[in-house]
Amino acid sequence: MTCKITSNDTVIESWTQLVDEVYHDAWKPQMGRFRSDYAFRGLSDCSYQLKSSFLRNCGEHPELEYHILRNFRKYARTSEPSLTNTQLRSLVLAQHHGLPTRLLDWTYSPFIAMHFATSNTEHYNIDGVIWKVDFVKVNRLIPEPLKILLEQEKCNAFTVEMLESEFSNVQKFDEEIGHGNVLFFEPPSIDDRIVNQFALFSIMSNPISILDDWLTNHPEVYRRIIIPAKLKWEVRDKLDQANITERVLFPGLDGLASWLKRHYQPKSI
Repeated sequence: MTCKITSNDTVIESWTQLVDEVYHDAWKPQMGRFRSDYAFRGLSDCSYQLKSSFLRNCGEHPELEYHILRNFRKYARTSEPSLTNTQLRSLVLAQHHGLPTRLLDWTYSPFIAMHFATSNTEHYNIDGVIWKVDFVKVNRLIPEPLKILLEQEKCNAFTVEMLESEFSNVQKFDEEIGHGNVLFFEPPSIDDRIVNQFALFSIMSNPISILDDWLTNHPEVYRRIIIPAKLKWEVRDKLDQANITERVLFPGLDGLASWLKRHYQPKSI
């Protein structure tokens, strides 16, 4: 299966080109270093939209977000109560454990994005995609007061603490930032999975917004790298050799089992 190609897309033809594409624009001459401004998200099917799990689960019912999160906070049991002592922290924890939320998972690592684009062997007949979004440019488009906060902190990505300093809850965030805006922030290091996946999240100021729509109106901040189905096995094997596997990204027996199941699956299946 192929997807519609736009001017913001690059269809790669080799592993070498894929590596070159994910690191394109990473060189910072003023620093003399390679420092990428991009967040990456890998999907096994290039036709998938950047829909949040909340939208996929609850559809056009934004009012359900409050009730889902309220009950999560009410019933959640954790050894660290601080993880749920604010609504935003609860949102992060809920996303991390599979509850439908408005958050989207991203990574600073292009190789981890490659993993998620190639880990589903049932989609090896489908072209995959890596979304590459300049989160620095995106965060500079955010309205005040958060734009000022970034300048004061002299950083490019928000933290939970920074967001909490301005907004007591998600509803306040929506009201003050305004409809249709998006930002990227780093989650707390809840566990090894968050750390190993080099994670960050995007959040939109509406629980049923679709990030594709916003990006279409800001073509200067993103690229899509299409991985043809015929190259997925090669990409997958080289990632395994580099130890970019479920065993590392999902520490524990579940990740180990997922890795072994995929690793020993014959190519003919």
